[in-house]
Amino acid sequence: MTNNEFVLQGTPSIQQELLDKPTTPIVTTTYELKTAGFWVRFWAFVLDGLIISAVVGIVVNPIFYLMDWSLSDSVWYAPISIISAILYYCYFVLMTKFFGQTLGKMAFGLRVISLEHDKLTWSDVLFREWIGRLISNIIMPLYIFVAILPDNQGIHDYFADTTVVHEKVYVAKETAQPTMPIQETEKEQEPEKVEDKLEES
Repeated sequence: MTNNEFVLQGTPSIQQELLDKPTTPIVTTTYELKTAGFWVRFWAFVLDGLIISAVVGIVVNPIFYLMDWSLSDSVWYAPISIISAILYYCYFVLMTKFFGQTLGKMAFGLRVISLEHDKLTWSDVLFREWIGRLISNIIMPLYIFVAILPDNQGIHDYFADTTVVHEKVYVAKETAQPTMPIQETEKEQEPEKVEDKLEES
């Protein structure tokens, strides 16, 4: 056996060393919009309620006075209750669909986003602002889920796969991804073939 043959046979595989070397996970940092908590959403909702009450008082009440209709009926099927409910839900549905936020949310820098789509669809908005909000309004304690569920989702958010975020506030989120081991793509040359080439030269 020649010295050249000994060196070729005894050289360790670089690929094998890389395969045996322990790999460390790659940590990537992404920035996401911060979800809005319970209290800031509560005050935005209160402001929206005041705006709707003002609209009803300015637009609807004078019409009822002129028509001599009762404004004191509190049952749900009373004309004033029905018209107020229509204005209430239309306000939330239309503002959220076309602007992504109500006037209350605008004042606090909040926006509704979809967790499934790039843009809010009609089904997202109707499930959130009509069906989901109707259930939450009937059972008011359900709003507390904003402080409990992931991504600060309320029940109406959960139905529509939406959440509310701060428009210009971002949080860093780190995710660790394990590195893939290096795969051997080519087989090492067999020592016998190298020896044959050396003998031929």
